Amino acid sequence: MNKERVVLLGASGTMGFAAFQELWKKRKQYEIVLLLLPNLHEKLLFKPYEVISNIKSIPGRGNVQGDGLKIIWGDATNFEDVMQAVEGADWVLNAMAYISPMADYYPLNAKAVNVDAVHNVLKAIQEQPNGKNHIRYIHTGTVAETGERPAPIHWGRVGDPLNPSVCDYYAITKIEGERAVLESDLQYWVSIRMTYIIPTDFKRYIKLQDPIMFHMPLHTCMENISHRDAGYGLVNALNIPKDSDFWRRVYNMGGGPKMRMVASDYMHQTYRMLGLSGHHKTTDRNWYALRNFHLQYFLDSHICDHYLTYSRDTMTTIWEKLQKSMPLSFKTLSFLCRKFSIIRKLVEYQTHGSLKKLVEQHANGTRNWYLQKKDQRIFAFFKDYETYESIPDWDPEHISKGIEPVQQILEHGYDESKQNLSLPDLQKAALFRGGKCISTDWDGDLYGTLHWVCAFGHEFSSKPFTVLKAGHWCPVCVNADWNGDEQARRNPFFAQVWYASHDPDESNFYSMESFEDISAADEAFRNS
Repeated sequence: MNKERVVLLGASGTMGFAAFQELWKKRKQYEIVLLLLPNLHEKLLFKPYEVISNIKSIPGRGNVQGDGLKIIWGDATNFEDVMQAVEGADWVLNAMAYISPMADYYPLNAKAVNVDAVHNVLKAIQEQPNGKNHIRYIHTGTVAETGERPAPIHWGRVGDPLNPSVCDYYAITKIEGERAVLESDLQYWVSIRMTYIIPTDFKRYIKLQDPIMFHMPLHTCMENISHRDAGYGLVNALNIPKDSDFWRRVYNMGGGPKMRMVASDYMHQTYRMLGLSGHHKTTDRNWYALRNFHLQYFLDSHICDHYLTYSRDTMTTIWEKLQKSMPLSFKTLSFLCRKFSIIRKLVEYQTHGSLKKLVEQHANGTRNWYLQKKDQRIFAFFKDYETYESIPDWDPEHISKGIEPVQQILEHGYDESKQNLSLPDLQKAALFRGGKCISTDWDGDLYGTLHWVCAFGHEFSSKPFTVLKAGHWCPVCVNADWNGDEQARRNPFFAQVWYASHDPDESNFYSMESFEDISAADEAFRNS
């Protein structure tokens, strides 16, 4: 019996490597194919697996193959490399993404990986013999596509409006990449929108030292997932047969109730894990944005878990694993901080100073925006200078702030209880989005292409599933010129999410320059 061939893309990432480790356990059952960048990090990371597979390493680009493992040392943005990877595939698992904050600093790279590489994968699948009718493709999207969801709309589900946060070019590219999948001719695909993935290895967890941590408002509702559960779930898709109703759908992938918490509590617990009093002793209240991020609680993550059966970790086990994986130096310092208040206060003072430098001198820092009078970022994340200046100092509400579990479900603009929709249903949904369905005939196929027009007069083609079931709308309006205030005035569907954190009298337009101002900012800060 021939083994099925599984192609894994993005195998060196947080989720991707966890998926690879799960797939590696199944190497007697599957042929594993990886497409990896030929850099030192990935060469060293996969060297042990090359040895076990009797693979002789090569210094640069090229293909190597051994016992149950094939590696294409190349680049997913190069079509020929992707073709080599997908050749003879039965499955393609795509955990590849160029994520923030690096996507903010290098937007061209984000476009290349999150959009162009996805098109390469889709084309390569379609060029395989009977590829579009045989190869099963698992795509990973992101919760960033749906943007900010503050209370009382902090409960979300697939089909809600897409709302990429202002300046979040990563979200823009992920929306475009996902749309390409949904609009493709593939017969077996899914898109799994990943929530915030928490590494359970302390070295990975503590690695992010970037001002993006202060872009998230403290009232943000987070439904997290551990990296090992995310990878485990991705590989569990291999158990799903072709005749399952799992295919040609979009899912929210989160850890469920036991992985939900509010950002203020998350930040507080992080510092407590280190033996400190909490984030109110190491950060200032006005470092944290007031709006314009993403994350939410999911109303429907249980659907994804039903198919992929991945949910194992809780926030309690996450903290336990992180503490256990701490290097001895951190464990020692944490112990001393808990034992001696003078040491704790000294560490808190030094940590505050280090973070203050980051948030004030880094071009992506919230305090830097205020000090340098970067209007568009202040308007996007704080509304205006007056609102920023009125932010109070810490109080108990800010240190730990729970959110009542009230479920306010957004309207999608049509009768979702109907089993079989008609053209008037599509017209009603389009009207709720401020536009029209301009097709005059429809056979009821959710995956048949129809023609639409948005409130701004942009005509586009799209499948009813993409619009009604996945929350996509006009591809022209979802770009790097953010005009959410005007869109909300014309689009009641979108207004549901926009007016949760914006006033109807705001009239801001955020051009491409609103995110290009931090290009290469991280490199500049570290070289300063």
